[in-house]
This record gives sequence, structure tokens and C-alpha cells, in this order.
Amino acid sequence: MASSSNNPSPPPAAEKNVEVVEQVEEVKVDNIYVSNHPVLLHKMTIMRSSDTCPGTFRSVLREVTYHLGYEATKALKVRSGLPVSVPLGKELTKEHENLRQSQSCGFKLVDKIALIPILRSGLGMTEAMLELLPNCAVHHIGMYRTPGIHKSPVQYFNRLPRGKCSSDVAYVLDPIVGSAATIMAVISILKNWGVPKIHVITVLASKQGLDTIRSTYPDVYMTVGIVDKELTSDGIVLPGMGDCGDRLFGTGNQQTDFMHDNGNGNGHSGDISGDDGTGTGTVSAGGVSGGEDSNEEGGNNNNNTNNSTNFETKRKRSASLELEMDNK
Repeated sequence: MASSSNNPSPPPAAEKNVEVVEQVEEVKVDNIYVSNHPVLLHKMTIMRSSDTCPGTFRSVLREVTYHLGYEATKALKVRSGLPVSVPLGKELTKEHENLRQSQSCGFKLVDKIALIPILRSGLGMTEAMLELLPNCAVHHIGMYRTPGIHKSPVQYFNRLPRGKCSSDVAYVLDPIVGSAATIMAVISILKNWGVPKIHVITVLASKQGLDTIRSTYPDVYMTVGIVDKELTSDGIVLPGMGDCGDRLFGTGNQQTDFMHDNGNGNGHSGDISGDDGTGTGTVSAGGVSGGEDSNEEGGNNNNNTNNSTNFETKRKRSASLELEMDNK
């Protein structure tokens, strides 16, 4: 039997020609916190991939929101010293019980919290935040953007209560911040409403968008999963993760991409673990990033049999995506 010294095995990183990052540090600048958590980076890769079906995209977005939600809520005010009735263990005596009852070890959130999901992609983050904060209010604001960095978004829905604001903190939920025009408009609406503290939670943001918010509203807090540096003249983040609204609900470009072949017979445009035709195996972001009103077309028309087969292939690939990533 040959010894391991005679047949040294290359490390996995060298074998697969990938860079192993030991630690990615979080970033805190003024009121902006960027997580860069390794598990979050792993999940973000799944969300970026065009192989990820709407069901998986929704599930991973929920997990990522949960992580970001914990970070964003760490500054909430609590009341301490509340009495708590703790179950009596079988080994505790009456003396222990009396001592335990005299301890006031409870805490309770005292801030009144409002969630502000921006329709429609913000809906994908709402359920996770409601699990963290089940008693908070939810007020929807509907906005859609027009192409261009300096174009103003259009508000089409607003369910903020009339009259004086009764909330202490408002958490604005939007998966992507590109040019920040939409977020800036919502912040302006909330300030006019009178909420004392505004905190934006977003999965992915452009560096330019973060700088714009910080310079215009330095008192607004932001919790961000990851930052992309590129922003096109139309306000699209690159590489981004596609149009979140379409990817959440299987509409628009995402519907075409999932239901039709792209002309090469395999029904998908990118592979997180396979070959992309160049022998390297790359991740491609699905659709156009950040736009609710994108009207680009993708794919070719095929018969119903091919559509069904391609959709099922895409669903199976998405279901095994994490396993394939772990094997890379």
C-alpha cells in the first residue's frame, strides 16, 4: 500500500482552481452595516444563480432576511427586570423554588415597530421579519421605478396610517438597492409621516446607492447582506441577482426563462456547478437586477411538451443546487 508521502494529494482549492477565503470581515461605516457573513455569501450565490427556481429563491431570501433581521434589531430597546415563571425541575427543592421566584430575569421589547415592505419584492422579506417580530405593524408602500439613475420612482400604493405616527422604528424591506431612488422616496414618505428612526434592510446594494443614502440621510440606518460595485446608466446592479419581483413570483423574464428553452436545448442560461461551455463552470445572475418594470424578452417559443420538460429539469437542478455547491 503506497504511503501518503509518496502520493501527495493537492489541496481542494488547488485541485479545483478556486480561492479559499479564510474569513470575510463585516463592514461598519457610520450607520451602514454590511454583513459579509460566510453562510450569507453562500446563500447569496444560490440567489444569484439563474438555475434557482422561484420556490428556492423565496426560501433562501427568507433565510437571508432572518439573518439580516437579527443584525438590524440588535439596537431595539428592552425593559429588564420582569418576573418570569420558570418550570420547576425535578431536582429543585422548595428552597430553590423560592429563590427562583424572587429573581426577575425577564426582558421585553418596548419599541413600537413597523415593517414597511416595498411592493412587490419586499413581500419576500416580510414573513421572516414577522417571525422575529410577530406583534409589529405592517404598512405596505407600492413603488415602481423608471429606467435611469436620476429618474424618479412612481408611487402607486400607500397604506401608512393617517394621522400621527405611533411607531418608534420603521424597518424598510427591499431586497435590492440600486440607484437608491426608490428607497430615498420611501424614506422621504416615512419622514413626512413622522417616524423617529428609519432602518433599511436589504440583501444586496450598490456602492453608489449606499453612498447616496448616507450623504442625503445620514440619520438612516442600513443593514446590508452584500455590496456590488457596478451600477449601469439604467440603475441596474451588476452582477446583481436578477429582478427580485419576477424571481419571487415566477413572472416576467423569469417566467420565460423557466418555461422556455434558450435555444441550446437545455432550458437554462447559467450553471453554478456545471460547465458553461468554456469548461470553467460559472454563476450567472438571472434576469435584470432591481427593475419591476423590465420588459426584456428571453428564450424561444417551444411546444408544451418541451416547456414542461424544461421546467421540470430546472426545478430538479434548483433542488440540488446547495449539494452541488458543497461538492465543488
